[in-house]
Amino acid sequence: MRFLLDTNILIPLEDSHLPLRESLANFVRLSHQNNHLLVYHQASEDDIGRDGNLIRRQQTLARLRQYTRLNDRPDCPWNDGVTNPNDLADNEILYALYCEAAHALVTEDHEIHQKAKDRGLSHRVYYIQTADDWLKRLYERTSVNLPNIVEVDLYSLVPILTCSFFDSLRVGYSTFDSWFKEKARNGSKCWVVWESSGVLGAICIYDTQVNERITEDGLILHGPALKLSTFKVGENMRGKKIGELFLKAAFKYATFNKLENIFIHGEVSKHAFLFDLLEDFGFEVVGSHPGSAGRDLVYVKKHPQLAPPFNDILPFDYMKKYFPHFQKGRHINHYVVPIKPEFHRVLFTDYLSEFDRQLMLFQQTNTAGNAIKLAYLCHAPTKRMTAGDLVMFYRSEDEKSITSLGVVEEYQSLSEPTVIAQLVSRRTVYSMEQITDLAKKETRVMLFRLVAHFDTPLTLEWLKQNRIVKGNIQSITSINYEAFERVIQHAGF
Repeated sequence: MRFLLDTNILIPLEDSHLPLRESLANFVRLSHQNNHLLVYHQASEDDIGRDGNLIRRQQTLARLRQYTRLNDRPDCPWNDGVTNPNDLADNEILYALYCEAAHALVTEDHEIHQKAKDRGLSHRVYYIQTADDWLKRLYERTSVNLPNIVEVDLYSLVPILTCSFFDSLRVGYSTFDSWFKEKARNGSKCWVVWESSGVLGAICIYDTQVNERITEDGLILHGPALKLSTFKVGENMRGKKIGELFLKAAFKYATFNKLENIFIHGEVSKHAFLFDLLEDFGFEVVGSHPGSAGRDLVYVKKHPQLAPPFNDILPFDYMKKYFPHFQKGRHINHYVVPIKPEFHRVLFTDYLSEFDRQLMLFQQTNTAGNAIKLAYLCHAPTKRMTAGDLVMFYRSEDEKSITSLGVVEEYQSLSEPTVIAQLVSRRTVYSMEQITDLAKKETRVMLFRLVAHFDTPLTLEWLKQNRIVKGNIQSITSINYEAFERVIQHAGF
């Protein structure tokens, strides 16, 4: 795009004696980074030429050359013999926009904004703050913050590119190092997990692609999409749910940045575990990657901003396909599930309450909370739940609030410790000793997938006042659809 800069934008940019507003600096940075052209009108030169300070005038005019000047200057029919010099320049600049010299005009001049409104051009005239906001929405990406995972610029890993962690990625890809360095030069980022200080344990390189052709037969993902271009978990980190942790980051990143597709490609025969995991979270094969001679398959995960129609898809299958969307309605059961703080803080490691901060439990070592697929054990009277039912977790004892939302995958009543342990393998925060102790009585085993945590936890007092529950929550409690709607609406979910 081309942005026409008014004189009152140009002068702060070029006069070192004037403080440079953050929004203006950011607008210029984003314009340059994304190949937008900043242009100015000859009328601005006339304005600057009238500056009585000779040295400042000469310096400003000299620095102006770093922008592109509009060479042609058609006569402005909005000017006449009585138009004052300031209005002459303003009218010429606005008329250039009218003649399609640029996509938008950026100015702080309120009178120009009013003139633009009178001439039906206001939708193309921006204050610097709104122009900056526009480019931020288009290009700036919101980072995600999760325990156990760090986002870094790819260039910061170039010094350790020769380490053995990357050896398997070089197999069959002789130009891996040069590709890695090229991605670093282009400003790519990645999520990493450190095995120990300076020792890389896992990496997921990601990027945003726009209108990308992803298959040999020409399939194009229209609009921006999240590409996971490298996805590796080192041997010493396996079994710690790092793959799900990376997917959790990818889903959050795509949600925050309104990316409606996530895709990855690779040789399935060499990475069967990874692609089984992807399929379990709704990724589907759409074809083979261009230039791979059919070796690499492309997997795409649909990630729509708006929840698709339910149609005839079963509730759990719908959530699996469109996660983090889920089905809700009167055909779904809704429950409030109490959970003790000690289990809450290790099951939901990416939720940190004030109580946890005070206890400084952020450095816990349990890795079950890395996962999206989790397990909950209890002795509740509730004997039946159905896949796709919605569960809201109520942190008891300290916070006494509903904090998190999940979707039931499976629910069973069991009493054999080894069977329970096998069912919840790698999902649970419970030790074998705890499972054995629980299994002295018939135990409810809930397998579920975490959807999200509420930005605004809902206190027991609020739940009572709004007729969600009648009293203290000591066991799994069923609530109706209307009550569930009140909860998620109040939580801003």
